Amino acid sequence: MSRTFTRKKLGDILVARGDLTPSQLIYAIDKLKTTSERFGEICKVDGLISEEALSRALAEQFGMEYIDLQGFKPDEAILYSLPPDVMYRYHFVPLEQQGEALVVAISDPTDVVKLDELELLLDRPVIFKIATSSQITHILKKGEGTSRVLKEVSEDFMLQLVTETEKGEEVLSVEKVTADTSPIIKLVNSTILDALSRRASDIHIETAQEGVIIKYRIDGVLYKATEPIDLHFQGPIISRLKVMSELDISERRIPQDGRFKVRINEKSIDFRVSIMPSAFGEDAVIRILDKESIATDLKGLTLDTLGMAPREIKRFRKMIREPYGMVLVTGPTGSGKTTTLYGALTEIHTGEEKIITIEDPVEYLLRGIVQIPVNEKKGLTFARGLRSILRHDPDKIMVGEIRDPETAQIAVQSALTGHLVFTTVHANNVFDVLGRFTHMGIDPYNFVSCLNCVMAQRLVRKICPKCKFPVILSDETLMESAIDPEKCRDVTFYDAKGCDDCNGTGYRGRAAIVELLDLNDEIRELIIAKSSVAQLKKAAREAGTVFLRESAVEKVFAGDTTLREINRVTFVE
Repeated sequence: MSRTFTRKKLGDILVARGDLTPSQLIYAIDKLKTTSERFGEICKVDGLISEEALSRALAEQFGMEYIDLQGFKPDEAILYSLPPDVMYRYHFVPLEQQGEALVVAISDPTDVVKLDELELLLDRPVIFKIATSSQITHILKKGEGTSRVLKEVSEDFMLQLVTETEKGEEVLSVEKVTADTSPIIKLVNSTILDALSRRASDIHIETAQEGVIIKYRIDGVLYKATEPIDLHFQGPIISRLKVMSELDISERRIPQDGRFKVRINEKSIDFRVSIMPSAFGEDAVIRILDKESIATDLKGLTLDTLGMAPREIKRFRKMIREPYGMVLVTGPTGSGKTTTLYGALTEIHTGEEKIITIEDPVEYLLRGIVQIPVNEKKGLTFARGLRSILRHDPDKIMVGEIRDPETAQIAVQSALTGHLVFTTVHANNVFDVLGRFTHMGIDPYNFVSCLNCVMAQRLVRKICPKCKFPVILSDETLMESAIDPEKCRDVTFYDAKGCDDCNGTGYRGRAAIVELLDLNDEIRELIIAKSSVAQLKKAAREAGTVFLRESAVEKVFAGDTTLREINRVTFVE
């Protein structure tokens, strides 16, 4: 393997290219003396140069070609000719075959020994090109690598995984998936890795007549992960999950719930497991709870990142900054209620007040906020935990969910005695909440006195920006969705065809649609007088409430989602 090395220094190349000034070069060289980091990394981390500028300069220094991998998709035939884990271990992407030689993109040409190792491992000549590390990582994470491992293992049989115990931790990685000898363990672990790379929130393992089917819930919708696996493997798969979750392997007739923890790349991720008997055996659902990072597209958790309409954010911000009272968020499971409350807590947390949460489970870790996980096996219920919290001198409290009259009673009393209480409850809209609390035996007068606002929420999938295209909808289609065609003649509607970025679904990420009921004196009086829902709706509209369906239609008009998606999530009124 012959490589041409210029004797020119990286700093000189960057200055000559105009990417670095002479004074910045002196600064970086001085810093180099006090750190173990490399010159290029110092310049990049300190914001002196971009990642692309560094890669271009490295290409020039080592006499290699720079390549931009934006939108690049590896050739499947080449992928399948390579060992499954080799791309991860050596951090490269195969580009093309040139005769006997394989052309690959790497990000670090300085590790000559590693490049020689790779050439020996592949047993063919290798031509190296330079690309940015983030582009290579993006292509590897898009599922080409992990889903391929998953597919390969499922052909003869697949499995593997990781748990954390008091004695120590096992660590899950692609390398370990391919090295593990047990096919069942390999299957489970590679499934988890693949689900994480695809941004899944849940993994469903379903047993049907044709075999074991694995599905992922991505952005609220289920997708098949693999072709059905032979029914012969259903028992071992469920047993492996039970072992990881410390459940009873011998019990197959009743539902069981458990949890386990995994460390991947220095990050802890919790998984909740639910096992349920079905007609063909046992089914499992694994909920993924990534505490240390919300989805990467959120870039920090504030109300602005949740996708609500600016009008509603402004109204909601006013409510969450009240000195006391109750802020109630409602909606079905998986509608983003907890994430909204986390966003609210993050915004009001200044360090000057004590904020305590009690949750089941703690889904994300919030800096500077005391978070208590419910543990019903040990007797720590919402009600008992909430009583203890009140003795802990809090200013603001978040109760993960109100499920029983006792918790509801304590939460209402807390809001009436000077605390600001954030909580959630399962109900379909803002008016159903009132009935839920009355049904739990809460005095209506006390309840409406302490209530600052009720917000009902749903999540709609956002259309993929990479593959969306304008469509013309017929008047009939619009009228079926209760939209007046005359009012949207100037509106451009969109659909998406599906691409690599969105895993072929046409959607990427989700945004919240909300209806926010601000409890003014008139609405409080109507509730206490047990007025009809029609009267309440009229008063709410006059007070500025925009209802869920209207909020969803606004998203369509703004080009953020599709008509098909809002019809899936909301009722046509």
